[in-house]
Amino acid sequence: MTTPTPTRILPPPPCYYATYNSPRAPPNNNSGSYYNIGTCSNLSVVPPSSSKINLALWYKSSCSPPKINILLCCCNHNNHLPPLPLEPNGVDSQDSCTLKQEEEEEEEATAAAREAISEILQEFGASKEDSIDIALRSPKYLAMLLDSVRELDDLSLWDSLTRRTGSQEEESSPLSLKDKVYYMAKEKADKGKIPFLESLGLGLPSATHLARRLSSQTLPNLITKVKYVKEMFFSNSDDGGLIGKKARRMMMYLSIPIDEEVEQTLSFFEKVEARRGGLDMLGSRDATFRYLIESFPRLLLLSLEYHMKPMVNFLESIGVPRGCSRSILIVFPPILFSDIEKDIKPSIQAFKKVGAGIEDFAGMLLNYPWILSRSIQENYEEIRFFFEREKVPKVSVDLAIKSWPLLLGCSVSKLKVMVEQFGELGVRNKKLGRVITRSPQLLLRKPQEVLQVVSFLKDLGHEEETIGSLIGRRPDIFAASIEKTLKKKLDFLATVGVSESHLPRVIRKYPGLFVCAVDRAMLPRMKYLLEIGLSERDVAFMVRRFSPLLGYDIDTVLRPKVEFLVNVMGKPLKNVVEYPRYFSYSLKKKIKPRYWLLKRRKVECSLKDMLGKNDEEFSSEFLDVERMLASPYLEKVADMLCKNDGGCRYVLGLKE
Repeated sequence: MTTPTPTRILPPPPCYYATYNSPRAPPNNNSGSYYNIGTCSNLSVVPPSSSKINLALWYKSSCSPPKINILLCCCNHNNHLPPLPLEPNGVDSQDSCTLKQEEEEEEEATAAAREAISEILQEFGASKEDSIDIALRSPKYLAMLLDSVRELDDLSLWDSLTRRTGSQEEESSPLSLKDKVYYMAKEKADKGKIPFLESLGLGLPSATHLARRLSSQTLPNLITKVKYVKEMFFSNSDDGGLIGKKARRMMMYLSIPIDEEVEQTLSFFEKVEARRGGLDMLGSRDATFRYLIESFPRLLLLSLEYHMKPMVNFLESIGVPRGCSRSILIVFPPILFSDIEKDIKPSIQAFKKVGAGIEDFAGMLLNYPWILSRSIQENYEEIRFFFEREKVPKVSVDLAIKSWPLLLGCSVSKLKVMVEQFGELGVRNKKLGRVITRSPQLLLRKPQEVLQVVSFLKDLGHEEETIGSLIGRRPDIFAASIEKTLKKKLDFLATVGVSESHLPRVIRKYPGLFVCAVDRAMLPRMKYLLEIGLSERDVAFMVRRFSPLLGYDIDTVLRPKVEFLVNVMGKPLKNVVEYPRYFSYSLKKKIKPRYWLLKRRKVECSLKDMLGKNDEEFSSEFLDVERMLASPYLEKVADMLCKNDGGCRYVLGLKE
């Protein structure tokens, strides 16, 4: 007989612990979990002075082969020692094999429960594929059923449950775990809706509550509807956070009392914002769909054929591009609850007051979906009356609202503060109308932000009157960031060679430099001028004398005029250094006609003399014709040149 080899001995004496590993059961097998062994000899675990042990208590595990913890005791102990806990000496009370078996049993129970849930879902109309997917993604519902089953097991109440559910099982054939889970799910009477809603990401309490509200809906109908809503809202989950940015902007500029629909939408935004990733995840189905359904459970009560699909089709019919309607729906889901005839179409008619046709309305809706809310539409009337009192032309207000509909969410009290701020700079009435037409977003700025730009321009040497003029000419300067935009342009001008003493004049002559992109526009133009042979000093001189130079496009303005100057007129580049305003004149309507006329008369003159005079002065000096004939004649020549140079040369007697 092979002596079992113990694998662990834990002193101190007189008791020792070991583990018995053998493919055979221990000798003297008694019933129960413990084995009372008589005398065990030839064990190396005994104290050195002993050759055998008279008593051992064996703690049985359910593994195969047996793996048994042994308590080895000295000979003078009696046969009735109780089994001692093994943890204090470092041996687990439940070994790894026991744990593994429990895990396997739990997995078997879970698999059986999933099968039961899948079967009951199929009974209520779900496809086999959908039922398996739902069963896999509803772990809390599954755990709830298993807990209920075990509770009834402990109380031995299955007979009463099977009688109540109409089971015909014989008493001699006990129910399987799967059957018990099945009966328990039947008892819940949710018709498969709770596990389905949990599979969408809802918590079990929310799913249970919502299932009651959806009692009139069948499971197949809900599954079809959810798939359509996901496709409608989240057809492209990777939007780069653009929908979230739109939502933040709408929230930022909202300062009026809101109605219930906007309030629900804000609550929806807050739930998404609390997640990791925040509103940047607003367009993501995995992150958002749960909160969408929790915030707007009525979505699942809407008819797919008679409400949802007609609304999406209507949005496309008024000009919302295909695929863009999801942006509108996510930012303002209550649109789906609107009636097309009673709500949407009257709103379109209402916004015709701002001169917005159907296409304009589609653009406004895409930029600001809240225009369909009652509170926003009521605020529009207040805004209109406010600007009417301020004597701002209605056409300017209408254009501002069409291009920047977020104005409709701004309270009149906030608009009044900004209008007064502009008034202090001399921007009122019609002048204010021109400003808000070009940069309506200025009305939504904070007064201190505009004052910071005013102070910045004053520090550069501009008077308050000049600053008011700059607002009228380039209002977008006052919507720009000082650190990220305005100072960056000053740094670039410094690298070009424009000193601080020249800055006021450069900016006054061409304030557009402040909003012209350095990397995409000014720097490439600077490089082009250097590539054609001008020096950095030449370019700096030209910018100081004529600051709009760096605002001209290379392909449509700079290159054609340089090529005409050098290749046709035969003049050196130093001419444009002396007179950079040359680039401001139309090549087709002024430069070419005057050049060909002077060439015909064999007149040589500078670029300034050729282009710096008006038509009357030019005719009087170079053509010697009466005032009444000067302008019409030049216009006729210009018209011919618009066709081609050859035609003009023929008219002037310059046949090739």
